[in-house]
Amino acid sequence: MSEDLPIYSPFKGVLPSPQYAKEVIAPPYDVLSSKEAFEKAHLNPKSFLHVSKAEIDLSEGIDVYSDSVYQKAKENFNRLLMEGVLSRSSKDSYYIYQLQMGDHVQTGLVVGASVKAYNENRIRRHEFTRQAKEDDRVHQIEAVNAQTGPALLINKEIPEVRELLKKETESRPPFFSESADYGVFHRLWVIDDEEKVAFITQKFQEQNCAYIADGHHRSAAASRVAAEKGGDGHNAWDSFLAVAFFAKDMKILEYNRVIKDLNGLTKDEFLEALNKSYTIHESPVPYQPKEKGRFGMYLDGAWYELIYKNPLQNDVIKDLDVSILSDTVLTPILEILDLRKSERIDFVGGIRGLPELEKRVNSKEMRAAFSLYPTSVQELMKVADNKKIMPPKSTWFEPKLADGVVSKLI
Repeated sequence: MSEDLPIYSPFKGVLPSPQYAKEVIAPPYDVLSSKEAFEKAHLNPKSFLHVSKAEIDLSEGIDVYSDSVYQKAKENFNRLLMEGVLSRSSKDSYYIYQLQMGDHVQTGLVVGASVKAYNENRIRRHEFTRQAKEDDRVHQIEAVNAQTGPALLINKEIPEVRELLKKETESRPPFFSESADYGVFHRLWVIDDEEKVAFITQKFQEQNCAYIADGHHRSAAASRVAAEKGGDGHNAWDSFLAVAFFAKDMKILEYNRVIKDLNGLTKDEFLEALNKSYTIHESPVPYQPKEKGRFGMYLDGAWYELIYKNPLQNDVIKDLDVSILSDTVLTPILEILDLRKSERIDFVGGIRGLPELEKRVNSKEMRAAFSLYPTSVQELMKVADNKKIMPPKSTWFEPKLADGVVSKLI
């Protein structure tokens, strides 16, 4: 295995001109439906959603995977460049990307992440990818000739890089600072000093390992594009757009579950079945678990605390709370066998809170809801280190990266 190429490299990024940044930056392409994207962007021609969700500029109901959508994305991206809404950096640079949501602040770097390192599992994954979604990202990259949605990466601590980021962000104003959805602030600084750039590259190369938190399809698609184009590892397509944060700064929220039925059981029969694996207490208030092995359940207008009775198995997958719930409730009692395909279950990101779970059940859309304790960053890294795959919908990262903050031409 060759490890001579840097795991991260600088690049000439495509950035919003500061005066347009607020209009440009947009939610990630995969968190909005086409309808939601249209409602958000149709009166704002500068929104990056015209690139990432280009179907909003075509006829309603169009196949989002059609060639015309990718061509429209290319047309819109080039238009934003021609109009000066977007512009390309003149020097190979790293970009400090700081997110602030309430009191939580995390500061990372926009990098070109090595495709070779990804292929060699130095950039480690923990999810399977779906062919259709991977194909979609390949077609988007090839049409636009750019990577426009960053992968989210995790690195172990590098004190010298953390100190550099602190000095840079405290000594000068950002290139832009704008608020977006959920009141999250997105701030960007450019590092183009050759000595600092080389220092960052070297420090990450010494660590020589990273973890994909989110963006498995983007990463896999970039690898496919690089394989199709060929090269020696030094071409623009040999790295993919990513934002890297240190592990202790990352914030994972719970990924809760709602279910449509009790598999033919009455409420009492269901509670009796749960009692085999859990100690059950009714909760006077909505219950959000504060530690592993505890679950909340909302059923018939009441909240319950479920405390797992059995010892952990010293297994990186089976000891995840999402696995425990599946192995003790969803599969054996409710007979929900495939979380990816079953229409009897849905998933609710923790950013929506417990009221969303109550709403889904009270409306009779769903029969019951489960609140979970969040998967930890350390659990994610341990799974990836062991070359294992997490169950679907195990992590919900907040705050989320925006599209349009930095893009990378190939």
